[in-house]
Amino acid sequence: MVLTGSNPNLLNKLLDSMNKEFRMKDLGKLHYFLGIQATFHDKGLFLSQQKYAEDLLKVAGMFDCAPMPTPLPEQLNQVPHQKQLFSNPTYFRSLAGKLQYLTLTRPDIQFAVNFVCQKMHEPKMSDFHLLKRILRYVKGTTAMGISFNKNTDFTLRAYSDNSHANCKDTRRSIAGFCTFLGNNIISWSSKRQPTVSKSSTEAEYRALSDTTSEPVWINNMLKDLRIPQMEPPELYGDNLSSIYLAANPIFHNRTKHFETHYHYVRERVALGAMVVKHVPAHQQLADIFTKPLPQGPFSSLRHKLGVVVPPTPSLQGSMKEKPNSQLKPNFETEDSKVDQTKPNNTQSTKPSKPNTRQEMRRWSPENKKKDKAEESLYLQAIANAEVAGCHKALQIETKNGFDALTLLSEDDICH
Repeated sequence: MVLTGSNPNLLNKLLDSMNKEFRMKDLGKLHYFLGIQATFHDKGLFLSQQKYAEDLLKVAGMFDCAPMPTPLPEQLNQVPHQKQLFSNPTYFRSLAGKLQYLTLTRPDIQFAVNFVCQKMHEPKMSDFHLLKRILRYVKGTTAMGISFNKNTDFTLRAYSDNSHANCKDTRRSIAGFCTFLGNNIISWSSKRQPTVSKSSTEAEYRALSDTTSEPVWINNMLKDLRIPQMEPPELYGDNLSSIYLAANPIFHNRTKHFETHYHYVRERVALGAMVVKHVPAHQQLADIFTKPLPQGPFSSLRHKLGVVVPPTPSLQGSMKEKPNSQLKPNFETEDSKVDQTKPNNTQSTKPSKPNTRQEMRRWSPENKKKDKAEESLYLQAIANAEVAGCHKALQIETKNGFDALTLLSEDDICH
């Protein structure tokens, strides 16, 4: 059970009274409930179903599958094996039902899941391929969820869209909407309309009417919670004809074939309880609920809906520089650089007072052909110095970044 409220004292009294009647345990701040993970941050609340999504992928045997950028391809009619029946429809229905619960915090897959669920009665192989593509998309976005920002207003805004005759089997239209309280999405839907529409205007107008019921119900609920709305809810659509029908009753002769209850939106506008506005098609947020989209528009609309990655910082933290006392001494000068990739076996044999030096060899790009010979001389010189019982080798730094070997005379360092 989840309890919420704006008065902590009232919540404590409620918990005390419930403890007297039932055996209860206070688990503290909400963090996990019915497969939904809650993360509180400075800007608000983040809800996700990462663990549920990972468990779903394990059940489907696709935990190690390759991710996809979008849940569905753009051309649904070009998926292969559209006439071949799927051999295990029970397995198909099980995975599709589990995906439906994932849409509680993932509005970006609402249309895709609704599409495959329409095929549950007789799934084809093509439908199973689409189901696996949705799971591959979930694989790449398991950490995503909905972010709620507390620094926002309380204006209700709803976006309604419709894809006319999008269903290839019945030629019914697909309607979708999403409702925002300020900048936070609170409800969304994608479903096929119950009847066939003769025109795109009729389909859009029906979608507007169905969408109107949502903000009206939310507005009444906010009044019961004593959160009054200072402005009427705003309804956005991208079809000018349907918007004109909602505000102007002179088009009655053109809408005789409309059902009577679809004029509900016109009544709400006349009462001043709803404001219908036009929004360009490329800014229609509900477009993601009516049809498959390319990767670019899909990612943009997904971000605008508030489906993002967790806003919490990484546990690794930032890299900090070591104090000067912990750093190794650096003998570099402006005119010299050390090649740190080469072993420095002779650095510990540096003499205390190297007065005279005799340069023996230098490794440089011009002498690449003599590398093997120089390397043998280098090792032989080190061996001779160790046999003599004195330190004769010194590695110094040069301007071009290459190592130079300098030998000291026996008179300088040997006794």
